[in-house]
Amino acid sequence: MTDSWLPSILRSPLAALIGESCTVTLVDKLDILEPHCLRHALSKGLGLGIVLGGCIVKLPQLFKIVKSKSVAGISLSSYVLEVLANVITIAYNFRNGYAFTTYGEAVFIGFQNFIITLLMLVFTGRASLGAVTGALLLVFTYSLFDISLVGGSLLSTLYGLTIPLVISSRIPQIYTIHKNKYTGQLSAFAVFNYFFGTAARLYTTLVEVDDSLVLLGNVLATIANGVLAAQMLYYWNASAPKDKYRLDTKKNE
Repeated sequence: MTDSWLPSILRSPLAALIGESCTVTLVDKLDILEPHCLRHALSKGLGLGIVLGGCIVKLPQLFKIVKSKSVAGISLSSYVLEVLANVITIAYNFRNGYAFTTYGEAVFIGFQNFIITLLMLVFTGRASLGAVTGALLLVFTYSLFDISLVGGSLLSTLYGLTIPLVISSRIPQIYTIHKNKYTGQLSAFAVFNYFFGTAARLYTTLVEVDDSLVLLGNVLATIANGVLAAQMLYYWNASAPKDKYRLDTKKNE
């Protein structure tokens, strides 16, 4: 390791994140404008930030649901489709050996989406269906990581299907908001974090992942999340419609 002015307790994790050569260039030599390492470090920093953001992005949504014991304005089908997309995304990236910072948020968001899906079923009187759904998802997840059950070509096909799946997961929610002119229990924090996260993920994908499927998926996800963010702003001060507004997930599917 090159002699560095930065204490090893700080330098070591930085080198683990951006690599030894770029640490030498950017930190030890203070050549902070070197194009390759600057792009690489920015991508790694954004990727780590997105992953950390993914740990908490759905917590406000969870708290709103638990506190209100209501899933008004939230589409069950959106969450089911999103959970499936999360699981496939994790398996595809993991088995292709991509850096965790380029997809890690899917792990944490997927888990939070799964919990929200179960809560939606519980609060609409379908707890038994929630148990079955959980068991089936575990079996499906295991099969994706077992190459003897799901080969590489099949996994690539499934990942390709997540591109329309991600868009499909947003459409019911977009339609629900448009129909009711109200965002209900939908968390603004989650919506805006999703939008900014997918926008930042476009950059990290361009820098670190040479995969057109991953890039296309991120482009379309950014557009779909942008529509939801725009709706959230447009209906920010809207109140629930009188009389007819009694939403549950059955009406929102």
